[in-house]
Amino acid sequence: MPQSSSSAKKHGTEDPSDVSGPTPKSQRTKVVVKSAEESEKKSLKKQLKDAEISVPIVFGSIAFWLGKKASEFQSHKWTVYVRGATNEDLGVVVKRAVFQLHASFNNPTRVLESPPFEVSESGWGEFEIAITLHFHSDICEKPLHLFHHLKLYPEDESGSLSTKKPVVMESYDEIVLTEPSEGFFARVQNHPAVIVPRLPPGFSLPPPVPNEDIDKRKRGDTKDNPLSQWFSNFSEADELLKLAAARQQVNVQAHIARLRRQLTVIDGPHQQMKSSSDM
Repeated sequence: MPQSSSSAKKHGTEDPSDVSGPTPKSQRTKVVVKSAEESEKKSLKKQLKDAEISVPIVFGSIAFWLGKKASEFQSHKWTVYVRGATNEDLGVVVKRAVFQLHASFNNPTRVLESPPFEVSESGWGEFEIAITLHFHSDICEKPLHLFHHLKLYPEDESGSLSTKKPVVMESYDEIVLTEPSEGFFARVQNHPAVIVPRLPPGFSLPPPVPNEDIDKRKRGDTKDNPLSQWFSNFSEADELLKLAAARQQVNVQAHIARLRRQLTVIDGPHQQMKSSSDM
């Protein structure tokens, strides 16, 4: 027999069909809070048009000859890595780095979830190492693939091997992130590894995200890397800023050229109409 509405209330349950009456205040509050959170997340995902963020990087290897300890299959100890061009921590941009070593190594695929992004091994042969950089979710870029040829012996074959002076082989590059999200910009705008653009006057962004505590930064900062004395000095920070400024100027000029082309297309029919009326 169906239970009546009054009987249901008596047992502590309610009839689903009875939807009359105001929504409880607690439920209304939850809806408002959720809406505010979604609005904030949407705002942080908004892209900065005609802007780009540059991350100068260096990837390479340092190889030490083992000297008297060298054997037929263990002649060198080496380290392959990706670092900031001025030896800053790349963890603010790179979430994961994958190093693909030669198949003869145990566990040839090395996955690093935190900086410093480097792998140390020993061996006797030179080979190509594939490096894949995966970015944080707020960057929305596909993984970046790099390739580095491990160098154990100096270019000058006549030169003698030394246990004190390693063979260093490095390459400079820049990760260019176009139209970054406002959330990502707010997170990295004060980070030394990142070169950020100048924004138009009056343009406001969310406040900078506080940096992690100093102990966490120090653990990933390659400035403290024991190999840092051998790192190449590709460019000082001022030079990197000049490169970013020049690139930004090129983008501005390209944007102006696009606007001129659009104005020409819009203005063209009016000029034709004016010429016809003059005849």
